[in-house]
Amino acid sequence: MRLLFSTVVLFGCLAFGFVPVVLADDDVQPSPPSIGADVPLTYFGPAPSDVQRELIGPYQLLKSGRIDHERSSITLPLYHGRMRNGDDVWYIVLDTTDFGNAEALGINYAPKLFYSNVDGAVRRARLGKNFELVFDSGEVDFSPKRSVVAGDKPNYFPPKSHQAGSVGDSDYTPLVEIVNAGGHIYNAPVLAQDVSADALNKFCDGGVDYDVVHDKVMRICPREAEVEISLTAGFSFSRPVLYISTEANDTLVAALEGATYTPAMKNIGVGGDDSLFSPVERIFVFVNGPLGRGNPQRQGLNSALSDGMTPLNVLGGIPTVATDYSPLWDLNPAVWTDKAIKRGYRSRMTEEFAILGLAEKGWITGLGGKAFGSSGFVVNCPIVFRFL
Repeated sequence: MRLLFSTVVLFGCLAFGFVPVVLADDDVQPSPPSIGADVPLTYFGPAPSDVQRELIGPYQLLKSGRIDHERSSITLPLYHGRMRNGDDVWYIVLDTTDFGNAEALGINYAPKLFYSNVDGAVRRARLGKNFELVFDSGEVDFSPKRSVVAGDKPNYFPPKSHQAGSVGDSDYTPLVEIVNAGGHIYNAPVLAQDVSADALNKFCDGGVDYDVVHDKVMRICPREAEVEISLTAGFSFSRPVLYISTEANDTLVAALEGATYTPAMKNIGVGGDDSLFSPVERIFVFVNGPLGRGNPQRQGLNSALSDGMTPLNVLGGIPTVATDYSPLWDLNPAVWTDKAIKRGYRSRMTEEFAILGLAEKGWITGLGGKAFGSSGFVVNCPIVFRFL
């Protein structure tokens, strides 16, 4: 590993989920219904979600891949494309504005992405021979050494220093409009660029070189046309979920996530949430939640930087639960006030409207006591799986 930390910290979509195994001390998976019952688990019928996906129960939203819950990862199709100069581009596809293709390929339908297509936040590609995309522009440098050095106790956040492990140029964005095939937008993060299939095939069994691939990659194999990506745990409307994080429009956020710093995403409009023409949905990131490995209330960036586990962020709407899903998450930082902490109100939060209610009453603020709301930071975090 080439990550530098003052404490051992591995990150995900501001959820520090680069740890390849879900840790038992903070496992968000629900307990079986047989707990406390007079019958064994085999007596229970299928989950309601097996009958109708909107009902309670486990459901895989990103169906294009195979989930390994022991490794907290998903194995996805690895696609090959090219830049106009012929350089290799290796990418995955997670969301699209094309409903039919989303259903056919098992990727997320995200119509909000249409409204991200302003001021360079979406790049162009053409569908060429052999089903390959040819990208007009946009390159990623994977050679920087990712590092995060935590702050001193008790304020582990913000970190003393940070460096994103991959950096996109001014034209790079994971959002791609295919101009000669319907004009739909696809969320297609680049995982490696200007590197041959033979070079990447060395990592078919793991042991990847993060100087040439994305920091979320656990295994990449052009020979088998697949890549294994680490997942991050969080909550959406009190349902535990897993998701992928790949890009962010801020260097600190990208370093914390293990994501690609993507300046072009700064042009994505924030603060609109579910309003007309808004391309984003909200994600709530607690800064000073309860600490302590094994504490059932632990949550937040201070916790994650102190113990290396997920801060358990709270996402807004996801497919099957809401109609407002977008993989572009508008980061809303949440800080418990001293008064709330003294009164014992601080606890793990898992649901958007409960957070908004606490903010309305003044128990939660933004950073530095500022008004609660958008930070201006956008993170690309497609949803993968819900447990309930």
